[in-house]
Amino acid sequence: MPDESVNKPSVSTKKAALTIMIVTIVSKIFGFARDLTLSYFYGASDISDAYLISIAIPGSIFSFIASGLSAGYVPMYTRISKEQGVESADRFTSNLVNVLFVICTLIVLAVLIFGGPIVRVFASGFKGETYNLAVTLTRMTVVSVYFAGLVSVFSGYLQIKGNFAVPASVGFPMNFCVIISILMSSYFANPKILGIGYIIAVASQFILFMPFLQRKGYRHTAIFDLKDEHIINLATIMLPLIIGSSINQINVFIDRTMASRLAVGGISALNYADKVNSFPLGLFVLPITTALYPAISRMAAEEDMPRFKKSIAEAVTSINLFTLPSMVGAMAFATPIVSLLFGRGAFDQSAIHMTSQALFFYSIGMVGYGLRLLATRAFHSLQDTVTPMINGALGAGLNIILNIVLSRYMGLSGLALSTALTALFTTGLLFLSLRKKIGPFGMKQALISFLKTLVASVIMGAVGLVCLNNLGPLMSPNISALISLAIACVTYAIAIYFLKIPDVEVMIDALKRRLALSSKD
Repeated sequence: MPDESVNKPSVSTKKAALTIMIVTIVSKIFGFARDLTLSYFYGASDISDAYLISIAIPGSIFSFIASGLSAGYVPMYTRISKEQGVESADRFTSNLVNVLFVICTLIVLAVLIFGGPIVRVFASGFKGETYNLAVTLTRMTVVSVYFAGLVSVFSGYLQIKGNFAVPASVGFPMNFCVIISILMSSYFANPKILGIGYIIAVASQFILFMPFLQRKGYRHTAIFDLKDEHIINLATIMLPLIIGSSINQINVFIDRTMASRLAVGGISALNYADKVNSFPLGLFVLPITTALYPAISRMAAEEDMPRFKKSIAEAVTSINLFTLPSMVGAMAFATPIVSLLFGRGAFDQSAIHMTSQALFFYSIGMVGYGLRLLATRAFHSLQDTVTPMINGALGAGLNIILNIVLSRYMGLSGLALSTALTALFTTGLLFLSLRKKIGPFGMKQALISFLKTLVASVIMGAVGLVCLNNLGPLMSPNISALISLAIACVTYAIAIYFLKIPDVEVMIDALKRRLALSSKD
């Protein structure tokens, strides 16, 4: 008879992942509406470049801290709550928020004073009006770090309390506010409205959290204690994370500054391609890892390694099930997808070409992006932040070398390919390190599932391309692309069913049971 205690966390994790996935689908639609609106009114232009840099700079600077918070806070809160009670854990949260407010104030002051030089660092190719606009917008959008800090802490808090839907919903108010600001800035011909809109958009995320925090019993305390042992412990855990994040941001900085030199609109083209490439990751991988993280943090705290390993192995198979077909689909349909999503308004043929080429090469690393996130979460749940930091440093060195070499021969596409190859390389190293740390965790079965999924994905891509080539002359490009994509998806579903991939069989059995129960009712 199976041990139900082993299966319950896995089932609850999958339910949480499904909840996040459903909310994320709708949220991502709004996110695409935001990107479509920006591309329609501003295309791949100097204004869109300046705007994207202005929101990237505060995000890049604050991400040094945010990455550490998101990874370190959940296991730290879980441990404090287990050892000292919920009140102590909530008091730690209040102290953390207050310390964070001071740090954010220092960041804001630094950007207000040194806005010009900072923009030069992030986009050395900007000149004249593009540079001036980027500086103005950056000095406005930096205020958003206050709200980003609150969201980074309280997302983890709500997830610990079992509420995954609200943190996954933050895209709704944010994207709505950004869309409105783009429309207004175009109507009034005033790009500064973009900066104001972005501040309001990030603030709306925290406003969404407030009633749910109260329902979970959180009460903020006016405490500021830098000597608190938990703050010191969190800082110790976060230090390697901050270093690792800074290394990642160096990669982003190099990509963007090289893109600003390679072509007008280069930053925008990479941004649009990255958004399309990130869509399946945000839709499928993020829900899985987000739901899994609190669970494996508890397993690590309880030293329950059998369930820990089982959860990681299952997550690997699930992530491959979604990222492999997404990778093949993005490569096969790169130009039709970009044309379908962005090919209107100010987004001309040149922008379509740049973006579709970048998407093709970004997508090569899609499996790497997804599994790297999972492996990083696994190390963080074990409170090992040094290994991912070292891994990131190795990846940064490789990315810099590949950027310089590949961009010389491939332009913007070389920057995208460099990112993809680096992701695959660092992911392989991370999993080798994880196996050394926790021992074997069922990767042989995961490899078999990977190969089956890859075969199904290749079949899907081949069928999709045949349909696209045959339907193209008969109807409009967008309609033929949609029909071909739909046929490709159906082909993939049939292929994975007959190849008998374990996770698929589990989902089909669960669906059959639900249908049977519904028919009885």
